[in-house]
Amino acid sequence: MTNHNTQSTKMVQKEGYLSENQKKVKDIDTNWLQTICSEAGTDDTGFVEVEREAISNQKKDILELFPYTKTLISFVCKLNRDNIRVPARSTSNLEYHLVNEHTNNVARKIVAALGKEGIRAVNPAIGFPMEMSRWPEKVWVISHKPIAVEAGLGKMGIHRSVIHPKYGSFVLLGTILINRTLTSYSKPLNYNPCIECKLCSVACPTGAISPDGHFSFANCLTHTYRELLGGFIDWTENIVESKSRKDYRKRVSDAETVSMWQSLTYGGSYKSVYCIAVCPAGEEVVSHFLEDKKEFIEKIVKPLQSKAEDIYVLPGSDSEDHVSKHFPGKKAKKVGNGLRPRTINGFLDALPLIFQRNKSEGVDTTYHFTFTGKEKMKATVIIRNKSVTVLSDHMETAQIHIMADSDTWLKFLAKEQGIIWALFLRRIRVKGPLRLLQAFGRCFPT
Repeated sequence: MTNHNTQSTKMVQKEGYLSENQKKVKDIDTNWLQTICSEAGTDDTGFVEVEREAISNQKKDILELFPYTKTLISFVCKLNRDNIRVPARSTSNLEYHLVNEHTNNVARKIVAALGKEGIRAVNPAIGFPMEMSRWPEKVWVISHKPIAVEAGLGKMGIHRSVIHPKYGSFVLLGTILINRTLTSYSKPLNYNPCIECKLCSVACPTGAISPDGHFSFANCLTHTYRELLGGFIDWTENIVESKSRKDYRKRVSDAETVSMWQSLTYGGSYKSVYCIAVCPAGEEVVSHFLEDKKEFIEKIVKPLQSKAEDIYVLPGSDSEDHVSKHFPGKKAKKVGNGLRPRTINGFLDALPLIFQRNKSEGVDTTYHFTFTGKEKMKATVIIRNKSVTVLSDHMETAQIHIMADSDTWLKFLAKEQGIIWALFLRRIRVKGPLRLLQAFGRCFPT
């Protein structure tokens, strides 16, 4: 936990910290900055230097946004957890919407307060809006979670959300970039608040969270973000492709149509987030679970498990099998998720995210790819032991070699070009058993 300074900003000012001479001092007093943040409405705050090695993979993006950045302020705002835990998604989403707005307002207050003292700062959005011109690649400006971990505000749980040591999973994260260094910085927690109960795995209707820690990004995205991001693309294409009103109704139910209207009108709504709802971790949260585990499961976990609802899945995905096996009261609905790579690099980067490991059972294959045309590139994809590895250039001995014109391959992935026609024109060539190409398709459905 970070230390909270109870001294008011006025007292700090009275002691002369913000005198003209002090304004010239390079390092900002960390306790003073902590107070500024607390008074603006944060529930906990930490500080990370931009040069920290653990976030070096973000440094380029951070400096592109605000090239003067020297320090990152990471903070959390609490959610009312019972609002998240109820089966009614309207109540849960309202809580997210309101706290999302509150968190952005808190960040803006901090930036405004710092600006009055001559400190330059930028507060990127905590979630949406994002840089959608980059879709389907990285659309977010700042990765708040790893920064929060470095700031000592929690650790990542197997549900891929930050678990705060006190408030558990019921927090939203914000980050502020400032142009000054501090007298001291926060350090990561030396323990993980996650109690490894695996309830997030049990409650997840898509099977995206495995008990052993494996996470399927694509399966979570397809359902949870159905009315955001790629799910909206799929819904729009259903409209375009429908031949008539009757045909559209076969594709999209009236309930789905008005649900999309609601997201467009009142803010994008999440379809699940059950992993957060059932998480009992955190000092302020865990007692409810420990006092009566049976009651916790009966009144919080099971109502979410038994709720009758559509679960949006990619055709042929692990999610489709998971719903039918573990949630007989729910119905798997096959949809697209709009994840169409625009570049070969994007295709290769996406493979670990869309990998369906249960579909890869029994596959032990090394694939060589050679791309020609606009994007000339070689790559190796290894599927082995229900895992995938993507390497640049050709490595190991391949059982199959796919040679493809880069534009044709991307059109094939986007279902704009048929594979048979591409093979006939020799824009895609395969050296090796075609069954291995089919196995590749099973592991990476689109």
